[in-house]
Amino acid sequence: MPEVQAHAERLTAALAGKTLAKFELLNFAALKTFSPAADAAVGHRLVKVGRRAKYLLIEFDNGQTHVVHLMQGGRLRPDPKRTRKPKLGLARWVFEAEDPDGGSVEEAWMLTEAGTERKAGVWAVDGDPLPQDPLLGLGPEADLLDRGQLEELLSAHSRRVHGLLREQRTIAGLGRMLTNEIIYEARLSPFANSSKLTADQLDRLHEAIVSVVARATDHERTLDDIGKSIDRPSKVHNRSGEPCLDCDDTIRTVEYRRYTVFYCPTAQTDGKLLADNTTSKFLK
Repeated sequence: MPEVQAHAERLTAALAGKTLAKFELLNFAALKTFSPAADAAVGHRLVKVGRRAKYLLIEFDNGQTHVVHLMQGGRLRPDPKRTRKPKLGLARWVFEAEDPDGGSVEEAWMLTEAGTERKAGVWAVDGDPLPQDPLLGLGPEADLLDRGQLEELLSAHSRRVHGLLREQRTIAGLGRMLTNEIIYEARLSPFANSSKLTADQLDRLHEAIVSVVARATDHERTLDDIGKSIDRPSKVHNRSGEPCLDCDDTIRTVEYRRYTVFYCPTAQTDGKLLADNTTSKFLK
């Protein structure tokens, strides 16, 4: 969420008010919708780039929105070369921009995706995008939840809190890194049962969500582009085997096929080591 929010703000600053001259689909699979046509926005001004959960919302003044999901390896960046078959290229937006002499020049931005997931994509929607796919059914934004709303959502599920916080249809916007950092700051076990948190634990969790998201967003706003996860400031995430910053223990992990849970035993689990599988008995 923080990196997408900051990038949406950078894109708005760079492109708001400019007219879309072309929309070029570079990889057929990248466009997830067939109606309305994505190039219906050609000839219309970009109003702003917003965000919902982990999606960018490129809004045009004809009422069309291009919803973009970058996934883990996706980027939306300037594309001055505009090669015909760019490596990793998925889609390209070309805008008309004024040059210093008062004429007009074309400015291109390209969506690319590195890595192995190959799931980044574009959805073209007319009207309000929020009640339409792919945004339909997303949970409330994590950083906008008050304490009572958070308690209501968590108490409705009997699940490990680490998995539930990352479930976008329950609470939107939190990824792997933020979740690790939030649970550490709240001094909770990643395996704590969401429906059994005490009032004090809920207080700490809500405060941690607000503070961790705010700090991460402030950091992302200092950058010129979306950075790498490994370069983002963290207390536990990507710090396996290193000393805990708040005690003398060592940061440990629970490894899964698609993600890793990072935690400090002393700070979060009363010194207990969590079993490296989904049937761990340590739930508190």
